[in-house]
Amino acid sequence: MNARRARGASGVIQVRRDPEAIATHLEDAAHFPGGRASGLAFVSSERDIAELLTSGSDVLPIGAQSSLTGAATPMGELLLSTARLNRILEIGPRTARVQAGVTLAELDAVLETQKRYYPPASTFHGAFLGGTVATNAAGAATFKYGTTRDWVHALTIVLPTGDVLDIERGAVHAHDGAFDLQLADRRVRVAAPRYAMPRVPKVSAGYFSRPEMDLIDLFIGSEGTLGVVTEVTVRILNERPAFCLAFVPFSDQDSALGFVRALREVAHETWRTRDSRGVDIAAIEHLDRRCLALLREDGIDRLYGIRWPDETVVALLVTLELSSDTTSDRAYDEIGRARDVNAPDTPLVRFSRMLNGAGVLDDVEIAVPGDRARAAQLVAVREAIPAAVNQRVARAKQAIDLRIEKTAADMIVPFERIGELMSCYDQEFRRRGLDWAVWGHISDGNVHPNVIPRSLADVEAAKVAILELGRAAIRLGGSPLAEHGVGRNPIKQQLLRELYGDAGIEDMRRIKRAIDPAGILSPGVLFPRQS
Repeated sequence: MNARRARGASGVIQVRRDPEAIATHLEDAAHFPGGRASGLAFVSSERDIAELLTSGSDVLPIGAQSSLTGAATPMGELLLSTARLNRILEIGPRTARVQAGVTLAELDAVLETQKRYYPPASTFHGAFLGGTVATNAAGAATFKYGTTRDWVHALTIVLPTGDVLDIERGAVHAHDGAFDLQLADRRVRVAAPRYAMPRVPKVSAGYFSRPEMDLIDLFIGSEGTLGVVTEVTVRILNERPAFCLAFVPFSDQDSALGFVRALREVAHETWRTRDSRGVDIAAIEHLDRRCLALLREDGIDRLYGIRWPDETVVALLVTLELSSDTTSDRAYDEIGRARDVNAPDTPLVRFSRMLNGAGVLDDVEIAVPGDRARAAQLVAVREAIPAAVNQRVARAKQAIDLRIEKTAADMIVPFERIGELMSCYDQEFRRRGLDWAVWGHISDGNVHPNVIPRSLADVEAAKVAILELGRAAIRLGGSPLAEHGVGRNPIKQQLLRELYGDAGIEDMRRIKRAIDPAGILSPGVLFPRQS
């Protein structure tokens, strides 16, 4: 594939070096310690980026800095912010072309005015599109729609050499196990990775690998180590569904998992048959007993007027998609007819009958289409849980030991093994005497255990536990790195090595050396920098 020269106006790039400007960009959402930067540059064109990358400085591209792995925390590099690359360039019949600094929320707002939809949004809607590509972001709706990778049609990428690639999906595949790139001053042969990735819905674990893989997939999920994304073209849906959210409490784990299994089965049948009366599930979220306790401790249940029985040990947050013309009155009417055996089948009637069959219909909190306020409250309840854990980590850090840090995991297994993984979580944390909470995307087999530390010893014990749990996820046919990536996190980097072995890590390093021979782009991300 032939690269081209960078385009755009060549102006004076403003590099801020004053501590006040840099200070607000010294950590990402992981609060990875030790952040420091040599400067902060806001770029406005490909040419700006090319000039920075060829200036001789180590460079760390950043977007919204919503990374949960330390990948967007600088360790002495020059920060390259894509915040000014924020234009929506074109909304076509089936695609949207945007600059890398456009947020998911901004794209969605424009698409909503046209009743269109970009489905694979991560939980944080303030994320930049370029960042979601760099991490192959995923979220709750991966169950139905897949990850960011499945929706990326084309990319424009500035390489560490200053060359630019315009890559369209399907145009370039690995030939004889490699890609040939013609740069301005040399030809580069990039060997494709040879390791096998776990066959699960989400894998954010180093460079993508598949026989005869598409070149575009090498850059998606590469965590900013191979190039800087400037433009993204994504596929979009021309019909925006209506959404119904249901908060569903269960008194035992087995019943909850059985209900998730039933929902998954009816959803797959609905997609297979395209039955307009079928139950179309986009996502199922899981909140364990400790999560619910945190909500009560912080008064979130009272704040949003959401109740659940005292005996609840698991709650599910289910997203049901309905036809775009569904009104709130019609939805309430259909829910009310769930127990009427003569009521005609509709998606909501069928879903309500499933709830009734599980014995939980009377305890369910539902936000029907059109009730945006209630839907926002249900989503806020889910988002209050990681916030509650983060607050407790911060308090422990200040009150007990400044070395205390957040310790969490992001693992996925084939859904049929999720019960085994959950049992591993319980056993591993319980035998170490830890306090923990588990939430996440149960419909994918991807849930996040988080330890709530009461001492530095808890943090150290949690790190050992997470390594053991990562190994368990691998044994169960999954990945210890599902959707957050690897970044600078030492435990995640160790789990990446255990997933692919030393040979797999060397495959990645070989790709990095071919594309970034000077090692200037995001050094220390994915794997430690070699001296």
